[in-house]
Amino acid sequence: MAQNIYDNPDFFAGYSQLPRQVHGLDGAPEWPAIQAMLPDLSGKRVVDLGCGFGWASRWMREQGATSVLGLDLSQNMIERARADTADTAIEYRIADLDTLDLPETAFDLAYSALTFHYVQDFGRLVHVIHKALVSGGHFVFTIEHPIFMAAGQPHWISDDEGRKTWPVNRYSVEGERRTDWFAPGVLKYHRTLGTTLNALISAGFQIRRVEEFAPTREQIQQIPQLAEELERPMMLIVSASTSTAGTASKP
Repeated sequence: MAQNIYDNPDFFAGYSQLPRQVHGLDGAPEWPAIQAMLPDLSGKRVVDLGCGFGWASRWMREQGATSVLGLDLSQNMIERARADTADTAIEYRIADLDTLDLPETAFDLAYSALTFHYVQDFGRLVHVIHKALVSGGHFVFTIEHPIFMAAGQPHWISDDEGRKTWPVNRYSVEGERRTDWFAPGVLKYHRTLGTTLNALISAGFQIRRVEEFAPTREQIQQIPQLAEELERPMMLIVSASTSTAGTASKP
């Protein structure tokens, strides 16, 4: 079973105060970039993997999705999502993505925000997701960028001139990374960019677009502290799709 850090009281208390949890999607600088990658949601059946407080699940219903299944390992997250949702077309369930099974061809879109770096066997999960999507289905997710993840001690280092540098350690050594973030010993799994994208290809996905998120000039003008995000990518955003009939990729 994956580490359930979000049910740690200290972690959950700190995490709940993040701007993206207080303000929802409007508090996530990457949200406009994600929206640009999402398909038309009218009539779509969606699975939201690592749904958290349910911000994206509710938004997708507002955009016309016929149903949304939100999955999260954390009881705290699911309870909060249920409390904030009054829509019978949205269902929330507790689920461990490391052991997840989904019905075949049950969804038109699989979505996930900042969750997959907690998953040990990403290759297994993307195969499950591929089978759960219809032909021509979409898969859009964000994940901590491998450059951000690789740091042994993830914090800025300043040189003599005050310029910030992000350390990259053992980039090609994949596997566990433990950091202290709201609570000690938070467990994540580092994978290189190549491993992440090749896992999608091996599962049969066609990669549509890849963004290494950086804030826009307008966002930096509104929130000056975002300027430091230009020094290194913190987040990877990927859009992929399953093959449509007659266009299946060759092995």
